[in-house]
Amino acid sequence: MKLTVVGGGSTYTPELIDGFARLRDTLPIEELVLVDPAAERLELVGGLARRIFARQGHPGRIVTTSDLDAGVEGADAVLLQLRVGGQAARRQDETWPLECGCIGQETTGAGGLAKALRTVPVVLEIAERVRRANPRAWIIDFTNPVGIVTRALLQAGHRAVGLCNVAIGFQRKFAALLGTDPKDVHLDHVGLNHLTWETGVRLGGPEGANVLPKLLAENGDAIADDLRLPRPLLDRLGVVPSYYLRYYYAHDAVVRELRTKPSRAEEVAAMERELLTMYGDPSLDEKPALLARRGGAFYSEAAVDLAAALLGGAGSPYQVVNTLNRGTLPFLPDDAVIEVQAAVGPTGPVPLPVPDLDPLYAGLVANVTTYEDLALEAALRGGRDRVFRALLAHPLIGQYEYAEPLTGQLITHNREHLAWA
Repeated sequence: MKLTVVGGGSTYTPELIDGFARLRDTLPIEELVLVDPAAERLELVGGLARRIFARQGHPGRIVTTSDLDAGVEGADAVLLQLRVGGQAARRQDETWPLECGCIGQETTGAGGLAKALRTVPVVLEIAERVRRANPRAWIIDFTNPVGIVTRALLQAGHRAVGLCNVAIGFQRKFAALLGTDPKDVHLDHVGLNHLTWETGVRLGGPEGANVLPKLLAENGDAIADDLRLPRPLLDRLGVVPSYYLRYYYAHDAVVRELRTKPSRAEEVAAMERELLTMYGDPSLDEKPALLARRGGAFYSEAAVDLAAALLGGAGSPYQVVNTLNRGTLPFLPDDAVIEVQAAVGPTGPVPLPVPDLDPLYAGLVANVTTYEDLALEAALRGGRDRVFRALLAHPLIGQYEYAEPLTGQLITHNREHLAWA
């Protein structure tokens, strides 16, 4: 089995490598190719990757290359984890929207739209080259904004599935609180990427007993603290929203907070410099503890599970993925991309049935889906008016006096990445 990681020079990658090494019986990789145009970073990451494999006795071969076509040739699956513009572009995404009193965040609001506009054309070009190399290869997208990018891939006819680590993070946390094996925890996870709710927590599988009320009653304070949302809100909702719902449920408070501290991009950039220094140490042969603060917790386990299931291996039968709606949420178009539990196998994911969604959540999902439609149109076709329409449609913006200046700021800060600008 050959697996390729595009964006293999990311400081995330050792987390992925560690999972591949530990879970080699689930996903028996013979050749792992790390592709990245940043040669210096790639060699540092690649060196550590080889040492991790060696320490854990993995027999697979690790190859590093800046040649995309050579890297994806014959690959059974290709993981995408790229960041167009790097942390510098992310820092812009997180700062200029604050000037208008709007959330500055890399996947949500105006910053999320900027990232989509930079990313979608690049990902589609990569996907076409993957298809030429092997039309049967699966593309696993971990590149944000995952929902929009995955929809672009599926709309273009690629064999693609979107992946996010929010659900597996909740699964692990809930398992720890319940004192049980994470494999026994099944989430009723529903919504869009970075706009989801856990409406049930079941033990043993989709038909298991729902222990979410008990979980909230006994551990509500800890869960609320982790989400940085008030406990009374969780009690009133009776569900667990993802961390990203804080941008909606506490928008103004988050804007005030973001204006008083360094951007997350600045924090990550400092961490990356330290991590890359560590990766260059020839005695290091395991992922460093600092990597846990970089983000992407449990990404490796989720990626291994998904790739194994898609390639006919030993992956879990039910997984939370980003895939086509196909009537799962009847108030959305069939070609919308949703994030739900699905049965995953070699023919791809099939969403599990979802009970009628509370209007409180369904309304927001419908609104953000409309924004994502317009965002994808802007990413594919360009144009100032399309950018403006997407911003005006976003529920975190929604006013002309914000959408108009944000349009100008977005184009100004991203001109080098926008072919049409």
